[in-house]
Amino acid sequence: MQSARLHALGEALRLDTLPAPRPGPGEALVRVHACGVNFADTLMVKGRYQEKPALPFAPGMEVAGEVLALGEGAAGPAPGTRVAGMTGHGGFAEEIVLPATGLTPLPEAMPMVEAAGFIVAYGTSHLALGHRARLQPGERLLVLGAAGGIGLTAVKIGKLMGAEVIACARGADRLAVAKARGADHVIDSEKGDLRARVKALGGADVVYDPVGGALFSEALRACNPEARVLPLGFASGEVPQIPANILLVKNIDVIGFYWGGYTRFRPELLAQSTATLFGWCAEGRLTPHISNRVPLAQADAALALLAERKATGKVVVTMPCCA
Repeated sequence: MQSARLHALGEALRLDTLPAPRPGPGEALVRVHACGVNFADTLMVKGRYQEKPALPFAPGMEVAGEVLALGEGAAGPAPGTRVAGMTGHGGFAEEIVLPATGLTPLPEAMPMVEAAGFIVAYGTSHLALGHRARLQPGERLLVLGAAGGIGLTAVKIGKLMGAEVIACARGADRLAVAKARGADHVIDSEKGDLRARVKALGGADVVYDPVGGALFSEALRACNPEARVLPLGFASGEVPQIPANILLVKNIDVIGFYWGGYTRFRPELLAQSTATLFGWCAEGRLTPHISNRVPLAQADAALALLAERKATGKVVVTMPCCA
């Protein structure tokens, strides 16, 4: 099988030919059809992510594919079942071995490409807004980076939860994408004065921020009393410093959230969230937006789309079997 792997930090991925893996006890062998690409992958290949796999390794944290075989004693979906699963890394490969109990069968009508870009982005927004921020119907949700793969999921899930959504993104084309996904108001981040524009709409009750930098500071100052602010990432490259005096005066909560951490200390919460989200897909309430499909042989280009913030939606690497 083929796998796009990193052999040295800062270098391009190499398309390696490797022996096909075999499932061990409790594991499943999955033929990968597509792998979702996340901003964390762009950090991992630079050695800047909190988890640092040993070299060489393949990026790719989430996959969709078909179960080929089960290892001894594995209690999971039967061979032939279409599934999605979390990998941590290793998804840029034609085949992968994963814990069988961590695989989720796909709704019949859900294409593999959509499923591959679903779990991390939608799961992040669902747990962040529902479990951590306690978003309530009628509240005003400000989404920064709203045209990116994760930002668009926050726009959609915020609407499903009954919020009034303000989408902030760069340029008219990106704002149009966020508007099409349900945003009630759109703000061009390149025109400045985010604080004044959000305040004119009534202020923010919840802020969803995968960007960081100056936008975080402006959004914080646009918050209503008892607002909740979720820093989810720092795509701007700048980790903001939080002025405690503003939190004190306005009774604001800044809430840490790392979706991947729940795989270790609250896996049952992730399972519940994933089941809810796939249920919404089956009901037609969620339709993942895939903006870029990139073949495995060009996996570096997929990472560049995210690192350079050129994607308007989810980027997915496809395997030859899914071409």
